[in-house]
Amino acid sequence: MLFSRGKTTLVTQDEALPGRSERPYPVPAAHAVLGNPIDGPFPEGLEVAVFGLGCFWGAERKFWQTEGVWTTAAGYAGGYTSHPTYEEVCSARTGHTEVVRVVFDPSVVTYRDLLRLFWESHDPTQGMRQGNDVGTQYRSAIYVFSDEQRRIAEESRDAFAAELRKAGYGAITTEIEDAGEFYLAEDYHQQYLYKVPNGYCGVGGTGVSCPVGVV
Repeated sequence: MLFSRGKTTLVTQDEALPGRSERPYPVPAAHAVLGNPIDGPFPEGLEVAVFGLGCFWGAERKFWQTEGVWTTAAGYAGGYTSHPTYEEVCSARTGHTEVVRVVFDPSVVTYRDLLRLFWESHDPTQGMRQGNDVGTQYRSAIYVFSDEQRRIAEESRDAFAAELRKAGYGAITTEIEDAGEFYLAEDYHQQYLYKVPNGYCGVGGTGVSCPVGVV
């Protein structure tokens, strides 16, 4: 994707595409790897996290491979357009970023564990890009579902920021916001790297360890 101001400047709500009232494409009922439903409602006792760390193909695989994760789904969050398509998100006219919704058992893997995986799996200092993937849909993001998640996310950000500074990196640009509407991505995006094992994966960390959680 070519670098351009239009692709790297967040659209305003007034400028965003209007979207639609319902999802314009079908999605699979079950996770291709884990076998559990990718959409709710989810069993009691499980918790939900939403992370954006660049292209969601490689990001989703990172999380479904983690013990204690019950299901994952690729999707869109943080924007304005209702029920967007992939092409609309890539146009930078919806405000969304590519994300992974992670449903997990906190008795097996904690939110701190997942945050450590999040921070170590990408470079959160790059703004509206992740490596060669450029655009607002590749920005780093954490969408929180409670005050406790926000507190833990902000603590982990500050701890990792100190380690990044020691390693010569710039400031973290990750947005930490309350979780809004999550829209499931199209069927072919779900568990993409399971379906296409040699497919493109743009996920890559800084090599800096995050001093929060132990995966």
